[in-house]
Amino acid sequence: MLHSDPQIAARQRWMGVLARAGTGLAAYESALKEVDYQLIRAPEIGMCLVRGRMGGTGSPFNLGEMSMTRCVVRLADGRTGYSYVAGRDKQHAELAALADAHLQGSEQPHWLSRLIEPLAAVQHAQQVAKAAETATTQVEFFTLVRGED
Repeated sequence: MLHSDPQIAARQRWMGVLARAGTGLAAYESALKEVDYQLIRAPEIGMCLVRGRMGGTGSPFNLGEMSMTRCVVRLADGRTGYSYVAGRDKQHAELAALADAHLQGSEQPHWLSRLIEPLAAVQHAQQVAKAAETATTQVEFFTLVRGED
């Protein structure tokens, strides 16, 4: 669920797109690394607890742990970018943090149109394809009512 503040909601959206981008960010590596930056927290791999809910609305329970990678960078002008990505891809985490920092600056419209929107379109197409693929295996359950006289 996105935040009610539009600026926070926009950042939540782009951070989600960046976190799901996977190897798609590698194509933007040279553009993202054009500026001077320093690693505040170098990409590091760790674990996080995954929680679930029965039926999506029930009581929460601990499902298990998954590996994740986080990174924090600071651009020369002081903007700080953060990333948390699923898995063990240090390059993905660093590029996502750099993209987050770039998106907080005056060139935000440029980065939204050149980076976030194309990645979001690819992710949407993948979701649609996956939904179509799984729809063919969907089973419809129904209940037969026994007639009791």
